[in-house]
Amino acid sequence: MAEKYKNKYRIESCRLQNWNYGWNGQYFITICTKNREHYFGEIIEGKMQLSNIGVIANILWYEIKNHAKKIKIDEFVVMPNHIHGIITIENDDLMDNVVVETRHALSLQQPQPQSQSIGQQRFQNQGKNTISSIIGGYKSAVTKHVNRLGYIFAWQPKFYDHIIRDDDSLHRIKKYILDNPKKWKNDNFYCG
Repeated sequence: MAEKYKNKYRIESCRLQNWNYGWNGQYFITICTKNREHYFGEIIEGKMQLSNIGVIANILWYEIKNHAKKIKIDEFVVMPNHIHGIITIENDDLMDNVVVETRHALSLQQPQPQSQSIGQQRFQNQGKNTISSIIGGYKSAVTKHVNRLGYIFAWQPKFYDHIIRDDDSLHRIKKYILDNPKKWKNDNFYCG
């Protein structure tokens, strides 16, 4: 049974509940189109051939770095019905959950008391420069530009993320992204 928030049923978050998605890290992102429709083009002889909508999705991914702070864009691929990409957040100024009090000319850092988990706080306010806000902005920009050109297009409501924890995982994911068009017929999102 789904939980209620403000007396309404809601879908549980698929985000890790003890992780702040604005924290420094590398994130492997997958976003699918609604009903896995092939809006972005097709794979021909192991290479992605972008449709007009696919071109927009491709260009706007690289624009993310101009709209979000202290991030890097790594490997990325547009597939017929989804995209895969790696985003790195590198925020040297993180002072999360720290309150600075000044008493008698001494600055003391004290942890901010938390009555809610990080996941519960995220549900109420996704924050700026978090993976959710970055991906939400990207999806919105693609939809806006595609609709402005008169095309029919829709994303699935959510997206998938994976926190990349080590170099081995990073290299494996990069290879997966680069090889995805060549291995399209074996892809979990393949529907021919």
